[in-house]
Amino acid sequence: MTGLNRRTFLGAAGAAGLGTILGSQLANAAVPCGPRGASAVFISSYTKTGHGLDVAHRDAGASALKVDRTIPGINNASWFDVSADRKTLYVTNEDDEGGQISALSLADPTKPRLLNKKSSKGDAPTHLSVHSSQKYVLAANYNSGSVVVLPILAGGKLGDVVDLAQHKGTERDPHAHQVVNDPTGKWVVSVDLGADSVYVYKLNVSTGKLTLNQQLKLPSGSGPRHLTFHPSGKYAYILGELRAEVTVARWNSTTGKLTAGQVVPAVPAGTPGDQFPGDVQASSDGRFVYASVRGSDTLATFTVADGGKSLKLVSNVPVGGVYPRHVTLDPTENWFYVSCDTSGTLSWLPRDPATGLPGAVAGSLSIPQVNSVRFL
Repeated sequence: MTGLNRRTFLGAAGAAGLGTILGSQLANAAVPCGPRGASAVFISSYTKTGHGLDVAHRDAGASALKVDRTIPGINNASWFDVSADRKTLYVTNEDDEGGQISALSLADPTKPRLLNKKSSKGDAPTHLSVHSSQKYVLAANYNSGSVVVLPILAGGKLGDVVDLAQHKGTERDPHAHQVVNDPTGKWVVSVDLGADSVYVYKLNVSTGKLTLNQQLKLPSGSGPRHLTFHPSGKYAYILGELRAEVTVARWNSTTGKLTAGQVVPAVPAGTPGDQFPGDVQASSDGRFVYASVRGSDTLATFTVADGGKSLKLVSNVPVGGVYPRHVTLDPTENWFYVSCDTSGTLSWLPRDPATGLPGAVAGSLSIPQVNSVRFL
């Protein structure tokens, strides 16, 4: 199978039935600022029709996001991470050819200032994360199927790539979709949609070199996209994009090995049409897991049992837009923010902390080709 263009792959699946709720707000809704505050909210979008990088805020006691400004020169922004000292923002520039990673100063979080850009040594970098050592940024090149390591220099700037790990597919071209630390910070984990695999690496913090420790192969055609860890650090939830399902995997942080277990559907049996899950998140109390699902355009809720070992799908609610790429829990975990690429809408839904269930869409913001949201 030939390479899949990141922004055109399956993009027409949700084009029909476009309907949005623009600018409405849930009556008497209240959302206090979280302990880490919401002084700035970063919103990414593709720049064919979108803005790149927007900075927004929430007024005290409100759920609605209000965009304050667009930061110039940040093309095709798709994913964010922030340094531990909260002084630097890192952004993927997801160009189909010749991808880059941008570093921005957060001296004034409401007005990020570009420090520099560096090549990702690949095409369409779709995800990044700051390594726990705070010495490197890790990035996943979707079109190229590779993971790269960029050193963090003095003042937060990025250096040139010091290592590149190339994935290999058997039935399809590799498409690295995510790269994160495990909860202990000892291991680097990358999810590859094309290779139907999750790769576990050891990073030499002195040299920035990656050494492959495990390739967990999932069933052919599963197309894993993202994963998230249970707060206990003992389990990971691997979301399939080409099969609408979540695989529960036991995580051994001593050996750096994943063991696949239960597989749970992300939509009820008999749901019509094609379904392509987008993003997966876990609540901080470890009681719930959430996934956005493109096709039915819903937010799936799973309850967690057996200390993280098992999931049960309990709800799928409409997200008020078409093709929900990513879902973000705000710092209070009282609100979901869902980025719907095809409809160009960023919607928010209340969350009941007792039941874990999302309510009806409370409002939305119009942002063409919106991708993801990051609260500072």
